[in-house]
Formats: sequence, structure tokens, C-alpha cells
Amino acid sequence: MNSPLPLGSCQARRALLGLTVFCAVSAAIGTVMALALQGAGVPVAYLAGTPFRSFLVPGLILGGLVGGTQLVAAISLWQRRRVSLLWSAIAAFGMMLWVFVELAMLQHYSWLQAVYFALGVVELVLVLVLLGIVPRRKTMG
Repeated sequence: MNSPLPLGSCQARRALLGLTVFCAVSAAIGTVMALALQGAGVPVAYLAGTPFRSFLVPGLILGGLVGGTQLVAAISLWQRRRVSLLWSAIAAFGMMLWVFVELAMLQHYSWLQAVYFALGVVELVLVLVLLGIVPRRKTMG
């Protein structure tokens, strides 16, 4: 089950690898901002009505679950493991779920939520391309 991924060096695989690395690093930065900078300018008042009284637990969830799955996906893609597409899909769904729950709980919108939700969608589309479910774009030539 952990044999190498037979995808060569196609553009979709490289794009997915780059995207998972970016999202893992971004989640790590978001975690530091949530923990060390108490939300980095996001008012604690936004947490009213949620189970959280500080950004500690949300920051740990962001880093551990969202960033962690992105990191596992990136490493498995780098190593060309068959399981890499599963991890990439899990990471993408996790990020999209994070944004959805964040919007539902905080009831405040930031343009970054749309950006990260879209990045999750792009990750899923790249997984589908690599699985052969979504056809690759044909090039002229």
C-alpha cells in the first residue's frame, strides 16, 4: 500500500505538492499567530458563543489537524507514495471543513476564508486529475 506513486513528474503532481507545502507552512504561521499573538488582531470577542475562550485550542487544531494533514500529504507526495492522493484529499477536505466551521462559529467573514476554501477546492481538483477522474487539459502542439 505504500509503494511509489506511478505519476512521474507531471505538472498536476508538482502543483499539488507545492500547494500542500504552502498550506502546511501557512497553517503553521496561523498557529503561531493564534498562540503567540492571541489571534493576531482577531478580537477575542469573536469567540463569544463558541466553546472557546481564547485562541489556544483553535490554534492547536489549525496547526495539528489542518497543518498536520497538509504536511503528511506533502511528505507523501514528495516520496511518491500511493497513499499521497488519499492524504491530499483528506488535507483538502480538512481545510475546507475548517473554513466552514470557522464561518459558522465566528459568524464573521474574512477574504482569507474564501482564499483558503478555494485552495482546498484546487487541491481536490488536482487529486481528481491525478486519479484520472478529471481529464487533464490538452496542450497545443
